[in-house]
Amino acid sequence: MVFLLTFILFFTSCNRSRNTVEILPEKIIVENFDFFYNKFHSDSLFQMGRIKFPLKGQNVDGLEKTNWTKENWNMLRTKIYDIDTTEFKIDFKRTKTSFFEKCIIKESGFSSEFGFKLMGKKWYLVYALDKNL
Repeated sequence: MVFLLTFILFFTSCNRSRNTVEILPEKIIVENFDFFYNKFHSDSLFQMGRIKFPLKGQNVDGLEKTNWTKENWNMLRTKIYDIDTTEFKIDFKRTKTSFFEKCIIKESGFSSEFGFKLMGKKWYLVYALDKNL
């Protein structure tokens, strides 16, 4: 009797393992924005790898407007949270899939805007406008 019960349990478990396919959902791990943002501003190689060229926006200096390229890009080092708000007016908005920041000096003609977007599982800079009029 014990032999028969063991045989039935063994056969049933073997049969199940052959006919049943376990589908495990792919673990989607989205990059933490704060980690990305800090590394983006401290590691030039990381930053260049996380800019979607051709980058939307321009570098505007007086009447001269230049599109951003890998060759003329200046590394961003200052995070919006670290900007001196006694001299600059800052604004930023964060959602689950985007981060937009703006910095201006009132009545000076200087402003900068940067847009970051979650693409797939990683964050990228997708927009930059730097004005100095």
